Amino acid sequence: MLHRAAAEKREMPDYLTPLGRTASFGANGSVANLAPFPYGGVVMPRHAVRASAFDVIHVHEPLVPLVGWNATLGSRTPVVGTFHTYSTKPLPNHIGNALGARRVFNRLSARIAVSEAAAWTGRRWFGGEYTIIPNGVDVDAAPGAPATSHDRLEILFVGRPDERKGLPILLTAFSALVEHVPCRLTVIGAEREDVLRYVADPELMQWIDVRGRVSGESLWTALHEADVLCAPSLSGESFGMVLTEAFAVGTPVIASAIAGYSDVVSDGVDGILVPPADPQRLAEELQRIHHEPERLAAMGVAARRSAQRYAWPRVADQVATVYERAVEIPRPVTSGERFAHWAGFRPASGEPKRPAQRLPSLDPAPVQDGKRGRRVARRAGLAVAGILGIGLSLLAAQKIGVDKVVESIVRSDLTLVLVACALMAISLFFRAASWYWIARAALPNRPIRRRDVTSATMVGVLMSATLPARLGEPARALTLARRTGRMRETFPVLLGTLVSQTMLNLVALVLLGVIIVSTTPLFHSGTKQLFLFSLVPLLILMVVLAAPLLMRRNGDGRLARIGAAVNRALIQVRAGLAVFRDPRRGAAAAAAQLGAWAIQLAACWALLYALGLDGKAGIGAAAAVLFAVNVTAVVPATPSNIGVFQLAVISVLHTGFGVGTADALAYGVILQGVEIATAAALGLPALVREGLTWSDLRVQALKTAPVHLESEPRARSQANREGAPTS
Repeated sequence: MLHRAAAEKREMPDYLTPLGRTASFGANGSVANLAPFPYGGVVMPRHAVRASAFDVIHVHEPLVPLVGWNATLGSRTPVVGTFHTYSTKPLPNHIGNALGARRVFNRLSARIAVSEAAAWTGRRWFGGEYTIIPNGVDVDAAPGAPATSHDRLEILFVGRPDERKGLPILLTAFSALVEHVPCRLTVIGAEREDVLRYVADPELMQWIDVRGRVSGESLWTALHEADVLCAPSLSGESFGMVLTEAFAVGTPVIASAIAGYSDVVSDGVDGILVPPADPQRLAEELQRIHHEPERLAAMGVAARRSAQRYAWPRVADQVATVYERAVEIPRPVTSGERFAHWAGFRPASGEPKRPAQRLPSLDPAPVQDGKRGRRVARRAGLAVAGILGIGLSLLAAQKIGVDKVVESIVRSDLTLVLVACALMAISLFFRAASWYWIARAALPNRPIRRRDVTSATMVGVLMSATLPARLGEPARALTLARRTGRMRETFPVLLGTLVSQTMLNLVALVLLGVIIVSTTPLFHSGTKQLFLFSLVPLLILMVVLAAPLLMRRNGDGRLARIGAAVNRALIQVRAGLAVFRDPRRGAAAAAAQLGAWAIQLAACWALLYALGLDGKAGIGAAAAVLFAVNVTAVVPATPSNIGVFQLAVISVLHTGFGVGTADALAYGVILQGVEIATAAALGLPALVREGLTWSDLRVQALKTAPVHLESEPRARSQANREGAPTS
């Protein structure tokens, strides 16, 4: 476990077989160390299981390639597999089945799952029968002395700073708790800089003890000294190992009511279950147990009793029973039976074949907030917009002639298209550099890192290129805010930094207009309309600058309070314009942003050469195209503005520069393809680095919600009790 002490060099015992180097991979919201190389992952496991006369081989986590798979496939003796993972995402499990996971697991003589959540994963995606045997805990190693009483509430968090572990949720709750309760939070498994990223007020650190990774003995001591262990994980947990360790020392827990944890904690008996990603409920329960010491002590006694369920002697007996059952299974006799066993066509357990089955999720159902109709309407609108955009493109292609458009695309110079892709990619890094200097000026006391700004920029570009509206702008601000820390304060300021970039973009549009006017005498009505439409960002900018002066609070009515809240938010947004008061950073930001536009202009010019249009359209045409597609994207109507994008290109090239409609549409298709390909190539790795999905971006905003506690805790309501299901 990665929250344990750092690795150290030790001599290799004779009974261990080295598998060579490992590599770290992000998986299921966490990090896994795997042996992906052929020698360590394929050759050695097969050799090891055949080198000695084993009665039974026990493979842990058969889901993970390559060691477990090859140990299973290479064994000539019964194999028992223990499944530890809770996985609800279809894609990785479908990929596993495509690679033969079900046939590999049919080679297992018995399957063990550490919890109902792990068994659910096996039954849902791979089929088969599972015996549930929990992970064991060494209750004899746990300190047995009575817990020490404290004047304050001692809270312990143990886990990596991964998003799914919920540390930001706990810190948000704790920031409200310290105002009402004498308390202290100890964090094990994360470093000080990890905690600082999510702390709204640096003074809060005086009540937080960050210890990083610790030894096993130090962990036992910390668990024993704590009044409560807090495990606010968001999802992806199949079993709460640290929860059972807390039980062993008599420390109750407050944990999220998610699959895996609900198997371990009996709500209200040995711990408390709260809805995941709910800092308000978490803070309320922490406040309540401080004011109910007798209840806390009773849960501690119950926790020690619960730990006996996971004591190693009991777990070992259950595992030994499975071993005996696996060894007693009759071996295949006929050649047909042996082939069916070898190929994984029939279960080696001798039980009837049980296919995978659709099962309801074990995660708690989301709270119904009455907004389902709006979500359905949004999705329907997105579908209609996408169909509309594709329809516009197909209609234009049909009117012009599909064969002519395809011919223009096919005869384009692939080398120059790739050059345009490279230029587009480089321009995004220039935009990220500009935003870095703007953010540094706006948040001089926050740890702004270049790689975080670059990653957030790529996430925003990906969302802008694949979704309607300007969703990429708030998405990149949100992504950077979660990396920067103090999210409730920094997010509005980072939105203001986007306004700074908008101002620089207006300067770039003016320069493009100068290029257009100076290189061609053409200035038709469509171009005039584009220039007028480009004033929209300028109007938005004027609102941001002037609104705080116009929305000063007068009175105490509801509208006045709303106006005051908007006024405060706009003042924070306006703080993002600080770069223009810093000559050094302002010059660097302007140079990088205008440089990005120049590189994009070069990419548009390269595509004119790629389609052989350089004889009719030069740098002025490239500038006009870049101007048009950016102006029409201010208020996009369809995903990636498809359809509108192509019509804008046709309007500029055909009407303004005499390019044939087929060539103009082909140019628009290729240019948009270059933009989308660049966004995907750079945005998807950034999304993986951030550990995010599309829906995760919404979840990130949860920790920005304020937590308010009363001076005295309210009694635990019936609604609260029903919100956290009992295991």
